[in-house]
Amino acid sequence: MSEESLLERKYFDGIYIPAGLLVFGTVIVKKEWTLYAALAALILGAIKYFRMLPKKVLKPAVFQEFELKEKTIISHNVAIYRFKLPTPDSVLGLPIGQHISIGAAIEQPDGSTKEIVRSYTPISGDHQPGYFDLLIKSYPTGNISKHMASLQVGQTIRVKGPKGAFVYTPNMVRHFGMIAGGTGITPMLQVIRAIVRGRAAGDRTEVDLIFANVTAQDILLKEDLDALVAQDKGIRVHYVLDRPPEGWTGGVGFVTQEMVEKLLPKPASDVKILLCGPPPMISGLKKATEALGFQKARPVSKLEDQVFAF
Repeated sequence: MSEESLLERKYFDGIYIPAGLLVFGTVIVKKEWTLYAALAALILGAIKYFRMLPKKVLKPAVFQEFELKEKTIISHNVAIYRFKLPTPDSVLGLPIGQHISIGAAIEQPDGSTKEIVRSYTPISGDHQPGYFDLLIKSYPTGNISKHMASLQVGQTIRVKGPKGAFVYTPNMVRHFGMIAGGTGITPMLQVIRAIVRGRAAGDRTEVDLIFANVTAQDILLKEDLDALVAQDKGIRVHYVLDRPPEGWTGGVGFVTQEMVEKLLPKPASDVKILLCGPPPMISGLKKATEALGFQKARPVSKLEDQVFAF
């Protein structure tokens, strides 16, 4: 649901003022009916409130089509795809930390067609009604990613959800340690943005993120991450590059056990490690976190796990 205040102007115009006028007018015209007027105002206000709530469109078991509204090229193989929701007030209805499934009929090398389904985490949220954004890197051997790269504005994709075992709630832990590789940044960014938005309501969660890439040009959404770090002292991002440029001051090489120990929070009951990236990277990091004293990660993560892999 969209994160909004009950003190917004639309609630005054659509609920509070009409309800107040109803009660005030009754007091003037027929004072003995004031109680009934107040009850009517309460009931009508509640009905209007629920009608004004953003409409959630996702269906877990049914694919729906959404039209590509805009395509922003980030690099030769990365783009942000903005898809239109049914109405300007619609939201996906995607809990923070969960993802969607995209399905498409993909032609195979033998000429046959096969239904392929892949999971993606939007970089937008339900606080942004009317659309959702996907950051996707196209790979030469990718099925859905290549299909997405071929999309033109006005064409549609098939989506269902929500999916996934992780759902973020404010202050669920004291400190997140996050490790992302490449496009694995998307669920991390989703959670970080929710934490920053929730500060005013009392979210005190701290975050240390290790973001690993091959080259500096591969660092996706760096401006967004740097802006969040500048805005919020509880968010820290540590960049690691396999092939760093001259003068690079961040981490170098693969993410090691030593990096995790130095940059992320120590094991504790109120600490959780989140992982998202290529399978070999995740496999190695599960072993590294266990060696550092974190609970052993399961093959398929559950919400209560201390080390959770998306």
